[in-house]
Amino acid sequence: MPGKKDNYRYQFLAKKWTDRHREFQSKIFAKHEDSFKWFTDNSKQLVIGSLAGIMLLTSPILDKIPQSISSVSAQVKTIDKRVFLIYDLRNVLPNEVRSLTPEEEKNVSEILVRNVGFNVVSELDGKRLNTTYGIIGQEQHLSRFSGDNMFTHFDSSDQADKYWSYGMAPGLGAFGYFTDLSGTLTQQDIDREKYYIAVQTFLAPGYDNNTKDYNDFFKYRKMLVINPQNGKAIVADIADAGPSPWTGKQLGGSPEVMNYLERFDGSQIGAVLYFFIDDPNDTIPLGPVNL
Repeated sequence: MPGKKDNYRYQFLAKKWTDRHREFQSKIFAKHEDSFKWFTDNSKQLVIGSLAGIMLLTSPILDKIPQSISSVSAQVKTIDKRVFLIYDLRNVLPNEVRSLTPEEEKNVSEILVRNVGFNVVSELDGKRLNTTYGIIGQEQHLSRFSGDNMFTHFDSSDQADKYWSYGMAPGLGAFGYFTDLSGTLTQQDIDREKYYIAVQTFLAPGYDNNTKDYNDFFKYRKMLVINPQNGKAIVADIADAGPSPWTGKQLGGSPEVMNYLERFDGSQIGAVLYFFIDDPNDTIPLGPVNL
């Protein structure tokens, strides 16, 4: 049984080691303060595994660690599942925005299915688009029925305040009005316009050989659109054709789609993934996807 002298020796050594550890950690925080601030600000964009190295710094000077940094471990427990989607996609997507190879599309499709829980494919019924990965541009609101305008378009003043500035497209979408009369406007019609995308249907392989068949296939076809940089995903439908190839963009999104995905036009344009949703029974609703 150790005596008082031994206990004193152990306590002395423990205190000495703790003091050295505290001094070492303090130096690290002083030297790398900017790095720790960046880590905290971007913690939700990192996978949990990235936190392993930082954990050695939590003890014994937890009281000296900035509150924002010490709370990172708590954030991990409720970390957004989009983080895993971002990480997985980053491992399979090319550095540049281009058409994906069949192998890359297969990998992306598997990742998406695993995260959203329904079937997502690059080709459906023997048809595909010219690409599944491209730059998205801003679109305007579409007329849902004859006479629809900016004063009749919104369900609430909040929606009008948020989306009025995008204006109404001067022409109709590729498939005309969503309904014949304002009195027959259904929630499905509203959602189809609200969450629409424009894709380059005219560049789809085989389109020129059977235009009608392809147009019937593309009309209101559901697609999963994902911003690979923030993991946000939305179920949208094809309601227009475009943009022109000379724009350098491959698709366009309604104001609501662009806002949710946090994609912007002008100098802030960005890429998205867009894959067909295999939904023969029409059970998957349009709108944001909860991972």
